[in-house]
Amino acid sequence: MEDKVLRKLFLGFIHIHILHHADEQPIYGLWMVEELKNHGYSISAGTLYPILHSMESDGLLIKEERNNNGKIRKYYQTTDKGIQVLEEAREKAYELFKEISD
Repeated sequence: MEDKVLRKLFLGFIHIHILHHADEQPIYGLWMVEELKNHGYSISAGTLYPILHSMESDGLLIKEERNNNGKIRKYYQTTDKGIQVLEEAREKAYELFKEISD
């Protein structure tokens, strides 16, 4: 039960990570899985790709397909709407951090 609750909570953090990294440079799924792993999140490609697709549908990410050694790789970058959402999330996260760290 506790693991399920934490997973729901961390899902929002994962979205923020995706927006942040896709704002810095175009990202692709397997790179993002590894990056999240570096931050302590255990997420499979089967979980991440639906998140990326959902964020694209919501207008937060834009996808570009590129040929990478004969294989098509999908790269995602933050849209203007995604940047606005990221900025608001940063403000809220900072406010929460200050409150819970006191």
